[in-house]
Amino acid sequence: MSPAGPAWPRLRVLQALWALLVVLVAPWRLWAIKNTQECTWQVVLNNFETVGKKDASDRFVDQEPLYTVDKVFSLLVDAPIDPDEVRGLVSGKRERSWTCTPLGSGHLPTLSLQTYLGFPYYLKINYSCKGELFNLIPRYFVNVPSRPLWYTVDQTPVFILGGIPEEKAILLTDTNFKDFFLVELSIDSCWVGSFYCPQASFTATIFDAIATESTLFIRQNQLIYYFTGTYTTLHESNRGSERWVRVLANECIKKLCPVHFHSNGSEYVMALTTGKHEGYVHFGTITDGRVSFELLPRQRSVCNGILVVNCSITWAVFIAGDYNLLLLVEIEDPSTRKYFQVVSYDLVSDYLVVLYTIPEFIPDARGLEFLMILGTESYTNFPMVPKGMSYNPYNNLLFIWGNFLLQSYNSENFIYLADFPKELSIKYLVNSFYGDTAIVTETEEIWYLLEGSYQVYKLFPSKGWEVHVSLQVMQQSSLYAPNETMVTLFYEDNKLYQLVYLIDHQQGRLVKRLVPVEQLLMYQQISNDYLLERQGSHLTLSFTNFCPFTVMRLRDLPNPQIYTRQERYRAQPPRVLEPWGFHSDNSLAVYQGLVYYLLWLHSKYDKPYADPVHDPTWRWWKNKKQDQDYYFYLASNWRSAGSVHVDMASYEKIYDLKAENELPERIFLDKGTSYRFSVFLTAREPEPVHGASFQVQSQVGLAVVLADPGCIEAVVKEKVLVNRNSVLFWVTLSDKRFCFDQGISGHHLMKTSMLVKVVGSSGHCFQNTHQGPRMQGNLMVPVLIGCPPGKRLAFDITYTLEYNRLQNKHYFDCVHVDPEMPCFLFRDVFYPFFLIQDLVTGDSGSFQGSYVLKVVGGGPTLDTVKEYSEEDIYRFNSPLDKTDSLIWTTRNTTTTEDSAFNILSHNSLGIEWLCLENSPCHDTIPHSIFASEFFFKVLVSNRGVDKSTYCDYQLTFLLHIHGLPLSARRAFLILMVSASLFVGLVILYIISCLLSPYVVKACNVLCWKINNIIAWESYTYSTASDTRAFSNTSGTKSGESSGGISRVVSKVAEENKTDTKETLRKKSIS
Repeated sequence: MSPAGPAWPRLRVLQALWALLVVLVAPWRLWAIKNTQECTWQVVLNNFETVGKKDASDRFVDQEPLYTVDKVFSLLVDAPIDPDEVRGLVSGKRERSWTCTPLGSGHLPTLSLQTYLGFPYYLKINYSCKGELFNLIPRYFVNVPSRPLWYTVDQTPVFILGGIPEEKAILLTDTNFKDFFLVELSIDSCWVGSFYCPQASFTATIFDAIATESTLFIRQNQLIYYFTGTYTTLHESNRGSERWVRVLANECIKKLCPVHFHSNGSEYVMALTTGKHEGYVHFGTITDGRVSFELLPRQRSVCNGILVVNCSITWAVFIAGDYNLLLLVEIEDPSTRKYFQVVSYDLVSDYLVVLYTIPEFIPDARGLEFLMILGTESYTNFPMVPKGMSYNPYNNLLFIWGNFLLQSYNSENFIYLADFPKELSIKYLVNSFYGDTAIVTETEEIWYLLEGSYQVYKLFPSKGWEVHVSLQVMQQSSLYAPNETMVTLFYEDNKLYQLVYLIDHQQGRLVKRLVPVEQLLMYQQISNDYLLERQGSHLTLSFTNFCPFTVMRLRDLPNPQIYTRQERYRAQPPRVLEPWGFHSDNSLAVYQGLVYYLLWLHSKYDKPYADPVHDPTWRWWKNKKQDQDYYFYLASNWRSAGSVHVDMASYEKIYDLKAENELPERIFLDKGTSYRFSVFLTAREPEPVHGASFQVQSQVGLAVVLADPGCIEAVVKEKVLVNRNSVLFWVTLSDKRFCFDQGISGHHLMKTSMLVKVVGSSGHCFQNTHQGPRMQGNLMVPVLIGCPPGKRLAFDITYTLEYNRLQNKHYFDCVHVDPEMPCFLFRDVFYPFFLIQDLVTGDSGSFQGSYVLKVVGGGPTLDTVKEYSEEDIYRFNSPLDKTDSLIWTTRNTTTTEDSAFNILSHNSLGIEWLCLENSPCHDTIPHSIFASEFFFKVLVSNRGVDKSTYCDYQLTFLLHIHGLPLSARRAFLILMVSASLFVGLVILYIISCLLSPYVVKACNVLCWKINNIIAWESYTYSTASDTRAFSNTSGTKSGESSGGISRVVSKVAEENKTDTKETLRKKSIS
């Protein structure tokens, strides 16, 4: 039964076309169909106009912002996303722009989704050059010796390969040779040969090339260069010259030696000198793109340290776990022949010691597969000529190789592998670091060694190789041709690959092809071990299977994510609501934006305050989760905006990944943790013995080999199932709790390994799968001891608020509420709680360990928060402080060993805020009418006080405290000023009440007088006018008029007086 989905139209087409359309239109229904190959989506960084075009990739050389796709996301008004956030991610803002970044970041101009340690999708760039590349002409590769591929494992974004005859060019790839480019380097090619730097001849060929995460190294003649630019300028002759920097210009370098693993936050490379500094090593350290070299040993040369006159360093190996160098030293003694020694140099103590002296001649193994070198064995007349060393840090296996092969697990006791012929000479070794080693000889032969065994198998040329090539030619494979030259050999995903130059029909090309190791071993086993028996009148061909078991299964495997520490997300493409069902430019652009936003959520999830839901995608849908059914209804009726439906259930973090009947790629172990599984083996039935060359295996045995038994232990229990002719083994791998100090999550891990081996199975047991045969019976798993990646300490703000409200009987937040940073009241006891969040498995639980809390910074506002010095941190947090500077205290009595700081836990009695006189939060002046507040920058660490884990948890977060009290002096001053103002206002009020009647009366009298004056002036003005008008009238009339006017004025005065009395009477009544 298929899951519910949008209703699609019925298309009346042929059955075959219908099947095709079902795959194209409804890809989400395919999850229920088993054995269906999953599709791989490629999200490419392009201009919007070229989205969806085949093989389209744009180069942003000028570092311009990406063209906005706002017009696409603006259509998704009813989609379950936040258009503002998504629009901000893909808009033309410069802080969101995609540019060509420096080499150390591992980004190039094209984006693709691939699996990677720690996170399944990482940003990788497909580099492209147009018009500046060399043609792959035959003389660059035909009959040219192969060369090793050196790089930092799991770190470097590109591979480079030198060895192009008489050309300053390297072969460059960022896709593990799925595509590649031959790039000319802009270097000066100076030759500084002199009397102290012997050089037989000059050549333009680049001999050594090493790729690290941060830079590239090459050696031409005796000079070393490293690259400091970006990928866009790597190939350009006009700008590339200044990017290639010559280092150790006054030294004569004869060889570069790689360091395959990074450690201590740095990468390394070693340069071997000749001439004036013979017997020294230039040890290079690359940290954050900065390259520095140190001449080692520091005090004296290796020759002086081992008390010889003349010596030369042939090879160097850096062991990061012990922080020392293993040197292969050639010693010239005038009285005897040349001989070689393995010398150890400690970089910390500057101490040299000879570990092993290599025999002068090859031992006589007398038909044995291997021989322990004890000094009592006999030797042949073939001299031993060591040429190099190889070291695997996971199983501590050291190889010394030349015309022989020696191996050792402690660098002191060596085993001679007699299967490798002494007539050949090894050119280089290729290590998968997962238990497989390939050997390339000077004659370009390929040999194979399974670590933990002593058999060395010849892969090429061999009868098995001839059979394989014949079958490939019959199938018309394009990966094989009559004329071919191997360029290099390398491992990828535990599989061996060749880079080969083929000439077919006078056309040359470089191809990457798989070396079928298992098939070649099967062909070799069948061709060597068969028997012809006559049965009646005809011969019968029979083969003997030397595998001791018929069935091998891994059972009871736990979920792998907790041990592999790989974070995984599910990000399905949006559903296209169109009749044809094909993706359009808009839907592809939407998908690109959504995937980028998912990556952004992943990177932003590491914040100090824990979310209520432990999932980075929670913030994506938290505001629209309740409308999920509505969006599904719109999609079912073809009414989604933009004809694109984004299902919120299609974007989620995966926490419950199940095991696939195989051991994980690697195992991370914290302090005291363990990994448990079982192995089921069915023994092979006994067969008749046909001769001495056949061996009968009727019983099976399981061995567990540990690289560091002092740090980890394995317990194996078995149960014999007689009725099934089988044995069930339970294996438990555990950490012993004392081989590692505390460290930051995912950093400075100790490398070790576990080898699960069925006795007698090496090179004999194979399992047929849909991907071809697979070797069985020999399982090596790298084990990393320390604090696993993806674990962090977070401030549990949800439970802290709940518990503080319960204990203090109340909770008062700030006036201006911030949901992301709630406030706590100063006078309340503060009870902090923290979470241990596992970003891989989704587990989130209370931190039960001990920790130290320090206030390391603060300020009255967010803008004024500053860091405190070490002296201030001690004064503000130590209970031993005598300067009245403490910010907080606790009633807990447990302290660190030096009693400098208090030790807290989840059961602590809480924190009481003090803010004493000399503390920065003392006497904080409020900026408004509300109480004072302060932002404390708090550091929480369990280092040195928590013995339950290897993790050094460190959390820094801001804590908002409000209601801080003022100092006594300032409070008294404010009280006095406030009281004075209050008393003054009261007195003023009383005075105003007592004097108000008199003031009102005086005002009325004043108003009356002012009115009289105004009336008199008005009368005088009018009288003067009348006098001028009637100047000729008689005296009698004048007298009457005067008398009349006087009467009028008297009447007006009386009326005004009456009005005044009436007004005063009303005022007194009121």
